[in-house]
Amino acid sequence: MFSAISKTTRDILSPSVLWFVIKIGVGSFIFWVGVLTYFWDPFEQFVAKFVAKIPLVGSWEWFQETGAFISALILGYTLIILTISNLTSFLSEDVILKLAKKDYPQIKPVRAGKIHRSIYYTIKASLYFVGMFLLLFPLIFIPVFGQVVMTWLWSILLKEPMIYDVGTLFIEDEKELNIKSKKAWLIAMIASLFNYIPVLNIFAPLYSQILFMHYILTQKLKENR
Repeated sequence: MFSAISKTTRDILSPSVLWFVIKIGVGSFIFWVGVLTYFWDPFEQFVAKFVAKIPLVGSWEWFQETGAFISALILGYTLIILTISNLTSFLSEDVILKLAKKDYPQIKPVRAGKIHRSIYYTIKASLYFVGMFLLLFPLIFIPVFGQVVMTWLWSILLKEPMIYDVGTLFIEDEKELNIKSKKAWLIAMIASLFNYIPVLNIFAPLYSQILFMHYILTQKLKENR
């Protein structure tokens, strides 16, 4: 795993990766900043109504005033992360294959994935993330514990799409893919930590995909020796 992390950190600074991340990240940021700036008042009012329904703390006046604004910012930030994750899932194939060819030329891609299944896993992960985010939202205000919860929630966005979109580029057998996906949660959690760092947060989805690619292809090389 350490070798995979080292290679991924190197790859994330390559021109093709940087250009891809800038296009996806900056585009998503500009889009949501524009939308939320235009609709900020109704958006904040919607969040305030949601905050007011949170058990116990929702009835506190100071939380309704300050908490609503902070919650609106958190939700807006989350929408940006959600968009970057989904776009990366759909558009990153060429970048992943280019990086794989450089380090693992002896492993030929099989491209066993289907676009409809990729869309299914991406939508499934997004809906699950949104549902759990709304359900666990009050917990993210608890120091330290809240950050662990948020990291886990972000990892939901990455895990299944990452396994399918990257794994099926090189593995046809689903049983083999499941075996090689044992550390998928760990990989998704590591990548999710980027979301706490402004600017670097736009790297999180692609970082998880590249890290998973290095992890499974390193395993395949060992098996072929």
